[in-house]
Amino acid sequence: MLDINPILLLATFVVFLSLIAVLNSWLYNPLFSFMNKRDEDIKKDLDKVGSNDNEIDELNTKAETIIMNAKLDAAALREKVIADAKELAESKLEAKRAELAQEYLEFEQSLAKSKEQLTKDLMSDVPLFKKAVEAKLNQI
Repeated sequence: MLDINPILLLATFVVFLSLIAVLNSWLYNPLFSFMNKRDEDIKKDLDKVGSNDNEIDELNTKAETIIMNAKLDAAALREKVIADAKELAESKLEAKRAELAQEYLEFEQSLAKSKEQLTKDLMSDVPLFKKAVEAKLNQI
């Protein structure tokens, strides 16, 4: 019935061991070395990412500092421009006030001259008015 053939059993065992040896050298060792190399690469990449996080944090801090300085510079520049504009407006306002004061002074002088001229004209006509009034009173 079932006979165990020791030569066939020994030949199968030798083939099995030689298959394991061949697979170990051609398949398993390269596969394990590839997996170990991949794990090392992943660790290196994670370390780089960790250091990149620090670099990113540093760059974000620098960017925030630059933005804050730019905002401060912009605020200072805006205040300077506003102060310059106020100063220019004040100088124009003062110039206009001086011009209007000069025009007002000239107007008062011309008004005074007109008043004097009118007074002289009226004083020169007073004798005529007196004669006209006396003539009217004489008629009454």
